[in-house]
Amino acid sequence: MLQVKSHNSVATVVIDRANRCNALSRELVEQLTETLGDLHQEKKIKAVVLAAAGSTFCSGVDLQEWHETLDSQDAMQQWHQDMEGLKDLYEAMLIYPKPLIAAVDGAALGAGLGLVLACDLVVGSHRLTLGLPAPRRGLVSGLVAPLLFFRAGAATASRLLLGDDWLDSQEAHRLGLVHHLVEPNQVWVRAQQWGEKIQNSAPQSLMLTKRMLNEVIGENVLSWLTSGAAMTATACTTEAAAEGLRAFIDKRGPKF
Repeated sequence: MLQVKSHNSVATVVIDRANRCNALSRELVEQLTETLGDLHQEKKIKAVVLAAAGSTFCSGVDLQEWHETLDSQDAMQQWHQDMEGLKDLYEAMLIYPKPLIAAVDGAALGAGLGLVLACDLVVGSHRLTLGLPAPRRGLVSGLVAPLLFFRAGAATASRLLLGDDWLDSQEAHRLGLVHHLVEPNQVWVRAQQWGEKIQNSAPQSLMLTKRMLNEVIGENVLSWLTSGAAMTATACTTEAAAEGLRAFIDKRGPKF
């Protein structure tokens, strides 16, 4: 589900579940966390690019997998484990000592948008879209909300979380959620170039700068993620979530 390759001082981690719109399964979340840890140990790697195969960057969590949990006796425990795993991944990205560059082509939705927001730098294609459709499924984007607030402020967070608005590439760029816009076939190239440019900076300086941005200035983000994980897990136990997940599997509109 993951491809890892390196070129010069830049490693690229490619999410490769294109047949499932690169949805984040439990196994994939674990693999991403472990892979980042492995790359942390490689001194020659100065920056990491996060990319995806296919025309969708990431559609969010694997709702089919979540649907299969509905009738499990330990469903509540599983929801909490799922949210802890995703929280751990986002936290690992925020405190990661090397710059993370998201190379986003296509849609980044729900937890997939969380991946983008947990990266430090973002290169996007002109067909990029960002959205948080969780309420359509009776769910809550509790882990993405703190990251979106941190990156874009309360107004934009409310718009996506409550208003069911999606951002196209131009508006995402205007709001500062995407730093560079390029053609789809140039997304990885531009991210790679940015990563190679970073190698001119001292690794210790980059690490301390990330710590200043994400742990000092953004000191509340990590605690907000803990609260968000608990809220999302609780939302999964509601009748609305059960209906939303069943509607997703049945390919119909939910009846709330």
